[in-house]
Amino acid sequence: MRDNGDLNENFDLIIEPNRTTSAFIRELIRYRELFYFLAWRDILVRYKQTVIGIAWSVIRPLLTMIVFSIVFGRLARLPNEGVPYPILVFSAMLPWQYFANAMQESSNSLIAESRLISKVYFPRLIVPTSSVIVSAVDFLISLALLGFLMLWYGFVPAFDIVFMPFFFILATMAALGTGFWLAALNVKYRDFRYIVPFLVQFGLYISPVGFSSSVVPVKWRLLYSLNPMVGVIDGFRRCVQGVGSPLYLPGFFLSAVVSIFLFWSGVKFFRRTERFFADFL
Repeated sequence: MRDNGDLNENFDLIIEPNRTTSAFIRELIRYRELFYFLAWRDILVRYKQTVIGIAWSVIRPLLTMIVFSIVFGRLARLPNEGVPYPILVFSAMLPWQYFANAMQESSNSLIAESRLISKVYFPRLIVPTSSVIVSAVDFLISLALLGFLMLWYGFVPAFDIVFMPFFFILATMAALGTGFWLAALNVKYRDFRYIVPFLVQFGLYISPVGFSSSVVPVKWRLLYSLNPMVGVIDGFRRCVQGVGSPLYLPGFFLSAVVSIFLFWSGVKFFRRTERFFADFL
């Protein structure tokens, strides 16, 4: 007979994430209900106990557009590519605001969900990915404001506007890729909580939001396009303004490659470090 002492042995159950891409995708599909729950919860609590609620998603880019239109349009008198300067700015503010909000939300998501991560196993990549949904909702609301703005100025968008979803996807890849990197680093090095707001503020002024990228000297345009949002913002303006907003193709392709690389490398780095998250949280 087997000794009863053997039955009292303690066993540790170690759960490790799957490493193959196909298994990882299957896990995301398997946990899709959790993804929907986290995304919907973030949408509900985003403006909870605020006086004007979801209107904040419109007020912030609107106020920034007014300031940039006055500073760059009226005072600096930068070229407006033949369109009203508020439309020039707001068509760039949309993708930038989406990128900045999505990146910040995803970079802080693991810290916000530390209790859940340390107790229950699920694909950790769901957390920063679901946090981007709130920013996407804000983007859609602001997109409606752009429509009203064009009606106000009597501006008819170009047929190129049908390509806007493509540039939205590029912005999403850039935001998620950067967010994956920052979220994983933020778990171990909490200094990144203070670095991210600085990166957003700095990125706003080096991206062609308040001005057209055509003001950048030709010899620097390709180097300038290493900023992934340059190609995205130029693409959004082209979708709204048509041929009046020429797209610098070498710079656009470079920005697109950088966005894709950020996403790919962010996923790889996140999956390589996620097994340590529970230890630091």
